[in-house]
Amino acid sequence: MLNRTNESRRSPRINFSGPLSCQVRGSQEVTNTVSEDLSASGVKFISGEFIPPNTPVMLEINLLSQVIRPIAQIVWSMPFPRQDKFHLGAEFLEWDPQEKKRLNDFLNMQLKQQ
Repeated sequence: MLNRTNESRRSPRINFSGPLSCQVRGSQEVTNTVSEDLSASGVKFISGEFIPPNTPVMLEINLLSQVIRPIAQIVWSMPFPRQDKFHLGAEFLEWDPQEKKRLNDFLNMQLKQQ
């Protein structure tokens, strides 16, 4: 589901529920989850474990028929009420320039459809 949110942010953000994999850098464990929203500068997603702010993570985000693999840093974490889940916000730090262009093209296409 895609919708633009009404928040003022550095980059336009869209609601985007899609498959996402997260791996804390240096760990072997990969968490498969779902994104909640997405922008050119970061992503919000759900996790079954707490990941503290400033933790570097490797992400794999499925954008319909394409996959991007940015390195990001967790910037905030908020627990779900009465559940063992967390909303996490991650800021993109490093990635392949072609993947960044793919994300920007995808976001522009979605924003034009709004």
